[in-house]
Amino acid sequence: MPILTLDKLTEEPYTTIICYPKANKTELKKRLNELRKLGITALEFTGQKQILNTQVLGKGCVGIVTIAHRKNEKTAIKIRRTDADRESMLREAKLLKKANKADVGPKLLDASKNFLIMQFIEGELLPKWFEKRVNKTRAKRVLRDILEQCWRLDKTHLDHGELSHAPKHTIIDKEDKPVIVDFETASVNRRPSNVTSICQFLFISKAVPKPADKLDPTDKRNLVNALKRYKNDMNHENFAKVLESCGLQAM
Repeated sequence: MPILTLDKLTEEPYTTIICYPKANKTELKKRLNELRKLGITALEFTGQKQILNTQVLGKGCVGIVTIAHRKNEKTAIKIRRTDADRESMLREAKLLKKANKADVGPKLLDASKNFLIMQFIEGELLPKWFEKRVNKTRAKRVLRDILEQCWRLDKTHLDHGELSHAPKHTIIDKEDKPVIVDFETASVNRRPSNVTSICQFLFISKAVPKPADKLDPTDKRNLVNALKRYKNDMNHENFAKVLESCGLQAM
């Protein structure tokens, strides 16, 4: 896992990663200056994804995620792709800040046109965490926490937009705390459906094996009815009925 100071990023493959998908000397110079202004001293390349045989934490349609060193701490940095369908990372930063106010998501630390700097969450994606022999009490506690975070997002009128693909967007840290990540497609302009989306993935969908499959069977008919009531009125009482239908009532 190489840790490279900014002056070392002028070499390949790092030049291409900073300006992915195509290196550009002028753009690289601007981006390195941008990193300096943000207080970034080095980037660390590690993770499960690869770009040009170099490890990174994540790769998406909007950005590349890796580790950045800033003020003697590790942070996560999202680097805007040069071919991204948006001109800056500031909109995503604003949405993450809104999620943070609901105690959801990695903490936003800073942002600029091409970079989003966040708290680095050291942990495992939800499916991998469930592959371990965690007992039902731990599993239910984590799932309940995820649903409660989704409810807080709903109450904040912020729709994540990708929670039907929760395996890629939920990290469980070393203290069994789930963290919902990646708010690039989030919106305050559409009706929030965080609770219904996460329940669809965890308890209803048959498309892929789900973490909840390892728990007690859920009465899907009761859950669907509870979700319909919740969708019509996102109050605490209806949310509690959803938790009960998932077998995640107060523990």
